[in-house]
Amino acid sequence: MIAYSSNANTDYLITMLGLQNINHVPESLGITSHEPMYPIVSSLFIPDQLMKEKKLSKQDTLKALKNMDKGEYRDRAIAIHNKWQTHPPTDQEKKQAMKMMGSDFQKNWSDRLPRATTEDYVSIMKKLNSKTHFDKNVYVYLDPVLEQLMKSPSNREWLVHAGQKGGSTAFVLTISMYAKDKDNNQTELAFFANDLTSIEQAKLSKNMNAFQLKFLTDTKFRTYVKKEVSNL
Repeated sequence: MIAYSSNANTDYLITMLGLQNINHVPESLGITSHEPMYPIVSSLFIPDQLMKEKKLSKQDTLKALKNMDKGEYRDRAIAIHNKWQTHPPTDQEKKQAMKMMGSDFQKNWSDRLPRATTEDYVSIMKKLNSKTHFDKNVYVYLDPVLEQLMKSPSNREWLVHAGQKGGSTAFVLTISMYAKDKDNNQTELAFFANDLTSIEQAKLSKNMNAFQLKFLTDTKFRTYVKKEVSNL
């Protein structure tokens, strides 16, 4: 789930760990603004389910989705996910669900994914970066997965450790990361962008690695970024 940003693996972990346990984690970390998690893949099947259930046209289905309460949306995703544990979707059901996911439906799906703030995720990155907040066994398991940047010999030359997790849709790009260099400088960063055009999404994706590297290594650039962000 972390290494490949696999939504299917996310839903597998939801099954194994339990939603109640997962949704308790933000509160245990002092985060109160994080929206509840729910299965991601099964939510892709909600439009087709809704259209058949209420006998709607495709356009009316989109309208009904936009007007749907977040709680009902999450409940539907959870119900579909639970049903799949004994009755997995057929190939035909998969094809039909994907056929429904035009740009407007993808945007609705993207807009309803669980939200939090950059401040929330920076606080999580600080806990991971410190190597002291959690029990040492947490870091033993998480570090090899989160810190795949350290597989690079060039990164190991100047970094003690560094980890990150990103996420994206056609309209969203996010990255949360932490790092400690060999001069004992510690950095945490969260970048969330939403409502992107396809050109903006592609440009951000192409330049994010270079931005992160410059942010970590260039003091003047960090000062510049801080000034620009404070003016927003």
